Amino acid sequence: MIKKFGVIFILALFLSGCATNPITGRDQFILISEDSAIALSREAYVGMLKPVKDEGKLDNDPLLERRVKSITELLIAQAIKYRPETANWQWSVHVVDDPEVVNAWCMAGGRMAIYTGLINKLDATDAEIAQVMGHEISHALLTHSAEKMSRGLALQAGLTALAITQSDKKHSRLKVQGAAIAAIIALELPNSRNAESEADRIGIEIAAKAGFDP
Repeated sequence: MIKKFGVIFILALFLSGCATNPITGRDQFILISEDSAIALSREAYVGMLKPVKDEGKLDNDPLLERRVKSITELLIAQAIKYRPETANWQWSVHVVDDPEVVNAWCMAGGRMAIYTGLINKLDATDAEIAQVMGHEISHALLTHSAEKMSRGLALQAGLTALAITQSDKKHSRLKVQGAAIAAIIALELPNSRNAESEADRIGIEIAAKAGFDP
């Protein structure tokens, strides 16, 4: 009975999380609302940038800050055309002074950051920065953050249900760890590749519509 309950629970969890993305048409596994993902991202954003700010590594080059903001403002204007309700997001971007980090990101709700390592190591042009930030903005626009959080939540819940079904307590921990690895491979890699491909395609469109050469 317990094993049957565990299987039913996992199936119900997956069936209840189906949603169709209005931009790409792809079926997404969404358990966490976008509003919740935005709220969680807000907390994470503050937590990530506070130490950087305390070290004096946040927006300490006014010329570069203005350059990045002027680029992202054009991208945001185009992103909002895909989803008009995102005009209410608290869009923002910061430049993190870290010459070794080649990275940029955009969280749910439109909070962004780009690292000086990406700009300086690549000697990036405005068009190249626009392509990178367009890609990152697309992740938020396509609810990839909520999708990723949902997969994590489902993984945690699924492993809990799986642990309940294990009658051999001595080996249950090892079995759950093995299931965790299998679940990560099954859920994370293929969906992540889909998400990256979507962000590439929509990001290029956004940047091109904003006037940047793709």
